[in-house]
Amino acid sequence: MLEKLKQYQNIEYFEQFRDVRNAGLVVFVIIVLLISWSGVKAIQTNFELQKQISGLQQVNQVQQLENTNLKLQNEYLNTDQYLELTARQNFGLGAPGETELIVPKAVAMKYTVKMPAPADEQKPSNKLPFYQKNFQAWMDFFLHRDTTVD
Repeated sequence: MLEKLKQYQNIEYFEQFRDVRNAGLVVFVIIVLLISWSGVKAIQTNFELQKQISGLQQVNQVQQLENTNLKLQNEYLNTDQYLELTARQNFGLGAPGETELIVPKAVAMKYTVKMPAPADEQKPSNKLPFYQKNFQAWMDFFLHRDTTVD
């Protein structure tokens, strides 16, 4: 083992490291790299902290907007307009001088018009098994087709 080390001492490449100037240069480069690495880590930490601060500020702004919205909603709930609407809807009350008409449901429904069934309900059922209908429905969905293929 000692003989191998003595062989390396004779090589010119290793003799360069014995020179004080080269050793000083190597130490200087290592110190510069360490300082640069430390600076990069500090910048990265600051960036991450800025992202957190920005996120928390946005959450804070959203909460402030929600609080403002709730304050406005509370103010509306205390207005006479809201009380009047609530009295009309829940208690069937009206303003003084108004006449309220109560129409029985049967009479009201007598004059309604029946809507035609949607096109999908009017089609006869396909003679395909369920799994094929399901597959075809998915294919129609993904390919943006309006009708299913029989």
